[in-house]
Amino acid sequence: MNFLSPLVARWQALAARERRWLLSAAVLVLFAIVWWMAVSPALATLRSAANQSLLLDAQLQQMQSLQAQAKALQAQPRIAPDEARRLLDASVKQFGAAAQLQIAGERATVTFKSASADALAQWLLQVRLNVRTVPSEARLLRGPNGSWDGTVTLNLK
Repeated sequence: MNFLSPLVARWQALAARERRWLLSAAVLVLFAIVWWMAVSPALATLRSAANQSLLLDAQLQQMQSLQAQAKALQAQPRIAPDEARRLLDASVKQFGAAAQLQIAGERATVTFKSASADALAQWLLQVRLNVRTVPSEARLLRGPNGSWDGTVTLNLK
């Protein structure tokens, strides 16, 4: 306690009024530290909790909707491979010269040249719903005019 003795002597040398001011300042600093370290972050979290809850509810509803869609797609009967090829061929013909279909066994590769984003998105939706398959691989590059070039590979089994 030798290192505290000069501080204790200085404290006792202060007038009662100065001691009260120093104690008040120390309490104020302590209160500010507690506020910044504990209370303020907790209040910020509490304020943002309602918004985060709404966002999470919206995400949950979206996930449940996607789950219902997935279950509906899984419940659909399988399409025969020949029928899947025919439907895929018909969907690719809509692109004309902008798309070519190559089928090797159970894998189908569609090569796109200058396909618009909207047409490509519609085609993917049509393939998912009608052919009941999704891409297993996609290598697409966006062209300078906003069109898409590349390949999409699908499994037809």
